[in-house]
Amino acid sequence: MKIALLVCLLLCIQCKKDEEINDPICPKNQALNEIVQRNFEMGFGTWLYAPTIEAREETYDYVFANGDIYLEHMDAGIPWQAWIDNTTLPQSFVDEVDFKVSKRPNDRKLVLSVSALNSARDDLKEDWNGAPLPYDSLNVPMIEDAYFRHVKYLVDRLEPDYLIASIESNDFLVNSPEDWNAFKVLMGNVRFRLKQEFPDLPISESITLHNYYEVQVEDPDAFVAEVSQLISEMDFAAISFYPFFKNLTDAADFQEAFDFLHAEVDLPIAFVETNHLAEDLLIPALNVDIPGDPCGQKAYLESLLLNAHDQNYEFVIWWAHRDYDALWETFPEEVRDLGRIWRDTGLLDEDGNTRPAADTWQAALQR
Repeated sequence: MKIALLVCLLLCIQCKKDEEINDPICPKNQALNEIVQRNFEMGFGTWLYAPTIEAREETYDYVFANGDIYLEHMDAGIPWQAWIDNTTLPQSFVDEVDFKVSKRPNDRKLVLSVSALNSARDDLKEDWNGAPLPYDSLNVPMIEDAYFRHVKYLVDRLEPDYLIASIESNDFLVNSPEDWNAFKVLMGNVRFRLKQEFPDLPISESITLHNYYEVQVEDPDAFVAEVSQLISEMDFAAISFYPFFKNLTDAADFQEAFDFLHAEVDLPIAFVETNHLAEDLLIPALNVDIPGDPCGQKAYLESLLLNAHDQNYEFVIWWAHRDYDALWETFPEEVRDLGRIWRDTGLLDEDGNTRPAADTWQAALQR
């Protein structure tokens, strides 16, 4: 499950609803005319909108028909004990990988995202069977070898064009700073071994822009310097960005975040997961009240695409092409509040109707 939210970040957002927007016709952004010939790739992740076989097939059909690159997010557990004990991998894990391999097209590039971190980004990911992995330190050969073998297996099977070897690493620095140095050593060793094994594969760790730009920590300057140094060790800068986490609502707000990123990063940039609210986000239990509407979503996508063009991004991945209300209904009660956060961010609504941002996507995709 994609639950990578920092709850403390959302709890400190003080938002009030804007006036309800009832007019679905959004202002046109003439600046998009600058994109005469697109110089970056566009695609979606394969997150499902409903827990059915039909939804799975329709998701892949949409992803392949509406992009030239796509993302497989392997973030649902790691068969740690099997890798450590060198025993048979769980059949359900193998079946999941087999399915993704069966869907791998020859004419679309693939981004593979894998993470040793759990969904809260404050500890190691649980075993595939849900059990926690007991350990004294992140920087031990047992964990390094198991995680290296796990990622190598996925790369061998899926043959990606880009690899994200850790998802949203800087969130771990926010949540578990006492273990940060050990995590850096762990991932540095794993990346080195992966590079030896796959010398031509671009490898990175993703960074959340919403916890990089104006980050809410005790020493922001030191934090930014640390994250910037980590990014400089990668083959490309892999960015995860959900601007509504920072209450960014218009083109000027978005551009300030983009400008910060461009000033800090010298490497080629890729947005490996991003989206924006198309409906209000109300979660009383988390004290969250964030306004969202289709035109605001369209404005963010336009800003993203313009920056991708102007700054020569490698690619842009929109997380979840369609609202996943039907899937969300199946979430366990303890994660339903967190699962609601990204529920209404699709370019299609829960019924499959296109939002204004979908037209913007198509216009750019054809250029």
